[in-house]
Amino acid sequence: MNVKSLTTHRVAVAVGLVLALGCGVSAQASATGPRAGGSDDKGTVAACSQEVLGVSAVKEPADSKDARHLLLTVQNAGGKKCNLYRYPLVRLGAGRTTAPVIKESDPNPGVPVTLAPGEEAYAALLVNGPMDEYEAKSITLSLQGRKPGSSAGKPIDVPMPVDTLYANDGQRVTYWTTSPGYALDFIMSK
Repeated sequence: MNVKSLTTHRVAVAVGLVLALGCGVSAQASATGPRAGGSDDKGTVAACSQEVLGVSAVKEPADSKDARHLLLTVQNAGGKKCNLYRYPLVRLGAGRTTAPVIKESDPNPGVPVTLAPGEEAYAALLVNGPMDEYEAKSITLSLQGRKPGSSAGKPIDVPMPVDTLYANDGQRVTYWTTSPGYALDFIMSK
């Protein structure tokens, strides 16, 4: 084997190893569940903020008469990866508190959802339960920071999917996930 073909052979083997390792990492990341996006990268990925996210809310199912179940969607419209931590802090109208989280909806406790530019994440919101309701004409979403109890950016006004929501103390929200179906599973039976 001459020097040129040996060099070509080594490059081919190196490229093959990189591709094989890359596929293994992708397979491993997808096997960890719907909260994909990778690790915290040792703190090098900034928290997502209102400055880089597009936000929307739709009722589920779309043809339902009432809006008891909402899917909240955020999309990274920025140019860099960002992390979503835990779950959104959602306030409906003039509600006294934010919606409590459904604790069992976190498949990978403590692992943030990392969004590359253009990627989306989801949280499902149960608007009401079988108790007294109040009218809500706004949805405000706040993002959590890296440390529990911290915030990332300013509150976000979410476009309303209907004119008025009928909310109460039965409202609940899920953790962030990259799978809308996974998030909705936790609220659709309620």
